[in-house]
Amino acid sequence: MNDPVNRTMLLVDIEKFSDRDDVEQAFLRRMLYDVVDRTMERAGIDETLRLRADQGDSVMEFIDPNVSVPQVLRSVISELPAQLKAVNRMASSAAQMRLRAVVASGFIALDERGIWVGSDLNHACRLLDADLLRAALRERPGDVALCVSQSVWTGIVRHHHLGIPAEEFHEVTLASKNGPLPAWLLGPVPASGQAAPTPVPDASGERPGPAGGTEAGPSGGGSASTSAPAPAPAPPAQPPGGVHFTGGAPVFGGGLVMGDQHGVSGGRVDGDVVMGSVGGPPRPGRTPGAHAPGGHAPAAGTPEQDAPSPDAPQTPGTGEAGPR
Repeated sequence: MNDPVNRTMLLVDIEKFSDRDDVEQAFLRRMLYDVVDRTMERAGIDETLRLRADQGDSVMEFIDPNVSVPQVLRSVISELPAQLKAVNRMASSAAQMRLRAVVASGFIALDERGIWVGSDLNHACRLLDADLLRAALRERPGDVALCVSQSVWTGIVRHHHLGIPAEEFHEVTLASKNGPLPAWLLGPVPASGQAAPTPVPDASGERPGPAGGTEAGPSGGGSASTSAPAPAPAPPAQPPGGVHFTGGAPVFGGGLVMGDQHGVSGGRVDGDVVMGSVGGPPRPGRTPGAHAPGGHAPAAGTPEQDAPSPDAPQTPGTGEAGPR
């Protein structure tokens, strides 16, 4: 590798180059060469004072250190947009060209394969490929977005040389895979380049909610109150005492009647408790000694229908529940 040499670097890249077909790409490359050559000629920079590296959709110019840097920068600010506008006027809509440009300075070296290398060159390439510079070109009406390195700002731009509007440059920090890079952007900073702060999750892993005891509503916007949960519904009311037929099993005083037994309030009753007939016409008298379903034999001399307990509630007007 040769010894590093100091050079002023101009990098120019075509926007959305890969979206074009092969014929359009070949045309755009010719137009890019033509625009850069005319810009350098307007600055009075002879071809012998610059070296070129072709990157396909971009071109890099390494300019001799004896050439005035303000002269280069003035030409890039004024002549590059003018030359590009002249080319676009004559091109079809499919061949329109927009450019990102970077002016930087530093040391570069030529390796054994004829490739230019160096950390200052890498820095300039990161600026050219930064998302913020892409956003600046995308959001502005003009066809050129220009960014200069920190060294060019410090040594040239901030001193208000003739034809270099220092007040129109804005300090920005560009993200790259090597960390944040300071730079200066000509023209307004794009709104999309301003990243909103990200809320930091708390110890529970949840993002903090808005102040004032509110939280996001169901739709994601607005606020919903953090009041206490609604009380549990009250249990359904029990039916009053008496005999009730509601389409299901009859209920006596709130108790459920199952099988051939009927609810009787108060005390235990042994034997069959029957009010009226069960499942059809009245049955004839039982055979003496027959056992009730509960397993108890009726007492001797006891009529088939035992008298109800004095404590049992009686339905007004009748003494039987009727057929089920």
